[in-house]
Amino acid sequence: MTRKFLWGIIVLLLITNLTTVAIWMIERNGTAPGPMGVDVDKDKPVATIGEKEVSYEKWVEMLQKNYGKKALEELVNKEVVSQLAKEENIEINNKLVEREIALLFTMEGPLSEKEIKAKKEEWDEEIRYRLALEELLTKDIEVDPKEVESYYEEYKNQYNFEESIQLSHIVLPDKETAEKVHDELEAGASFSSLAREYSIDKETKENGGYLGFYTEGDTFLLDEYYNKAMEMEERTYSEPFLGGNGTVILYLHRKLPDISFKYDELQEHIKRELALEKIEPAISAQALWDDKKVEWIFGE
Repeated sequence: MTRKFLWGIIVLLLITNLTTVAIWMIERNGTAPGPMGVDVDKDKPVATIGEKEVSYEKWVEMLQKNYGKKALEELVNKEVVSQLAKEENIEINNKLVEREIALLFTMEGPLSEKEIKAKKEEWDEEIRYRLALEELLTKDIEVDPKEVESYYEEYKNQYNFEESIQLSHIVLPDKETAEKVHDELEAGASFSSLAREYSIDKETKENGGYLGFYTEGDTFLLDEYYNKAMEMEERTYSEPFLGGNGTVILYLHRKLPDISFKYDELQEHIKRELALEKIEPAISAQALWDDKKVEWIFGE
């Protein structure tokens, strides 16, 4: 994994975990959507501690003070980048976006389909914003083509994403118990709940049998687990089988397909990464504000 890609992932995670404050979208009367997606009645306290009340106005004042400038700055940054990217006809490599999203998913635990959709949409927007920003900031920086080729030859394998499977398991002491647990699954019982109740694998029992993401040949995954999982559909469990230290029921959460690149698909991206290393200080969308004549309530 390249240093610049790691940096990008860290920044993305920081951005997606910022508190999003909808201060400037509050209606003048009645209820309004609060910062956490909860309807708020402005005429009622937002919290009560004993006899002490926290008013809506006090709450919003705190949000404005602690997060207001940062939230507005982020909104301005995204609009500036969006407008300039359209003017410059910047096109984002969809495979690069898919690859970064796949990597981010491997850092997550089990997710519902609704959660997967929401995170994918959120990450897709943030990744496209970052890549467009990087392109805008580096478009006039010269990079030697030989340096690009050399960088590709050294790091090309690190750009590829290997097919990954996300697994949980329940390890049982014997076939009889495994059949009993399988019957409960057939009746609609929760896999994670049954893992906590029955599994003899102490390392995963408390986490509902969750194992994580694995690739082919991973030394931390038994071959029989991988082979069994490749025969399964997503969000299904296996028949009991012998594996490891007992009789196993395997659950396949997701399969993430492999994503690989040829040189011509990465050439511009690598050029941009190398150009970014020539920029000091760290990249910021504020460097582009003058291009769109930005004015805001916080002045200079």
